[in-house]
Amino acid sequence: MTRLSVNINKIATLRNARGGNIPDLLQVARDCERFGAEGITVHPRPDERHIRYRDVYDLKGVITTEFNIEGNPTPALMKLIDEVRPTQATLVPDAPSVLTSNAGWDIVSNRSFLTEIIAQLKAWGIRPSIFIGTDLRQIEAAASVGTTRIELYTEPFASGYHAGKPHEAVAPFVTAAEHALSLGLELNAGHDLNLENLAFFSASIPQLSEVSIGHALISDALYLGLEETIHRYLACLKHK
Repeated sequence: MTRLSVNINKIATLRNARGGNIPDLLQVARDCERFGAEGITVHPRPDERHIRYRDVYDLKGVITTEFNIEGNPTPALMKLIDEVRPTQATLVPDAPSVLTSNAGWDIVSNRSFLTEIIAQLKAWGIRPSIFIGTDLRQIEAAASVGTTRIELYTEPFASGYHAGKPHEAVAPFVTAAEHALSLGLELNAGHDLNLENLAFFSASIPQLSEVSIGHALISDALYLGLEETIHRYLACLKHK
C-alpha cells in the first residue's frame, strides 16, 4: 500500500513570515502522524527560507513514522543527514535560487557523484531515493548508481491531467514505473499531486511505495482542516 508522506515546508514558511513559533512546526508534524500520515518530508534549502536546519534536528526527536529529508546533496546537507539519520534521503538537483523543485537528475552526467553519495547514505543505514523524470535511459542509470528508490517528478503529469488529458499524461509514468520495477527499483512520486489527480495517478501505478505531498495538502487544509485533508489524501491512495 502506498504511504503518504506530508511535506511540512509550507508550515515553516508561514511561521517564518512572522517570526516566533506560530504555527508550531513540531506540533503539526505530530498531528499529521496522529491523523494518519505515514511519513514526514522536509526540504531544507541553504537560505533556510522555510525549513531551517535546526528544525530538522528538532523533528528527529518527534517523528515516529518515516522521516524523509530531501534536497541537493551539498556538503552541508550531507552533514545534516549524517547527524540526523532519517529513514530516507531524497536527492534533488535544486540550484539554490529555484523556487521549487523543477527537474529530475541527469544521472548519466552525474553518475560518479551520485554513486559516491548513495554509497555513503547506505553506509549510514539510510534509504536513498533519486528525484527523476520518466526518461528510461536515466532510470537505467539510476539503477546503476545503486539507489534503492526513485521519486518520479510528477509535474508534467499534473499539467496534462489539468489540461483534460489524463491518460496521455500518465502514460509515460506508467512506462517509467514498469521499467524501474523491472530493474529492481522501488517507486516514490511527488510534485503537484493533489486531491484532483492523486486517485487517478495512484490507480494507474499501484506499485508506488510512497507519495510526498506538501503545497496542495497544506492549501487544502486551510479549507478542510488538517485532519480531514489527510484523510482525503489517504482515501485517494485507497487506504482502509
